[in-house]
Amino acid sequence: MVEQEIQQKKERYLRLLASAYTLPALPFIIEEVNRVIDDPKASAANLAEVISRDQALVAKILSVANSPLYGIPRRVSTIDFAIIILGFNHIKNIVIAFSLMDSISSFNTEIFDRQRYWVHSLLTATASKRVADDLGYHVSGEAFTAGLLHDLGIPIICKHFPKEFKQIQELMLEKGLSYRDAEIMVLGMDHQEIGRILVERWNLPQSLAEVVGCHHQPSLAVEHKNLTALIHLTDYMANKFSGGNIWDDSNVIDTSILETLRLGNEEYLEGFINSYQSQLLDQIESLNIF
Repeated sequence: MVEQEIQQKKERYLRLLASAYTLPALPFIIEEVNRVIDDPKASAANLAEVISRDQALVAKILSVANSPLYGIPRRVSTIDFAIIILGFNHIKNIVIAFSLMDSISSFNTEIFDRQRYWVHSLLTATASKRVADDLGYHVSGEAFTAGLLHDLGIPIICKHFPKEFKQIQELMLEKGLSYRDAEIMVLGMDHQEIGRILVERWNLPQSLAEVVGCHHQPSLAVEHKNLTALIHLTDYMANKFSGGNIWDDSNVIDTSILETLRLGNEEYLEGFINSYQSQLLDQIESLNIF
């Protein structure tokens, strides 16, 4: 009976997502940045001119360029220099990720702490890029985007289903349920599934859809196992070193990532994670712009 009720709830909220909820259009600046980057004659100055129209975006890009996890030896103080240091493709990924994040989480309520959500998301994003580079994966730019957007289903639930979002929190406090178990009890599905629906409806890359939909269970990923395992790992690391995430209690590692990411055994993995502690703590200290 419980499974039937959960399925009925899921079908109801899927219908609401399909009919009552209109997805925001892709931000215009994404189209502008793509246009410049796709132009073989475009220069860093041309790209800087487009990005400079949005000073909030400039500040965020500079915060990424100066991330302790990136290890750039000198201070990056201009968008032109950031473009040269980070490269066109990574700038493109950053612009897309930040613009999408703004469009889905540009609100504050008593039950949604946007600051904390941003800090966790950006910490996961920068850690994902750094770990991907350190492991020699070519997906490091994608890793940043996936790390920033992995929990995008959470603000969608809060913004469009606030009553249900509050019920989820109450179930966590009163019944001791995990965040995802509470989501499933209330909505019939969790933020992973809702986030995946959003990504697919936006026609974003399938790799991002799979990461968003499987980041708590990377063993379920089919086409993009490495990227999903990587985001699972960095999501865990971000929670471990920031004192936890009030919505998304990722405190258990799926050991399938050991084989996927070739990290040996659990003892090696623990040492690998702890080797990033000081950099992640420095990054947390620096995240004060939002």
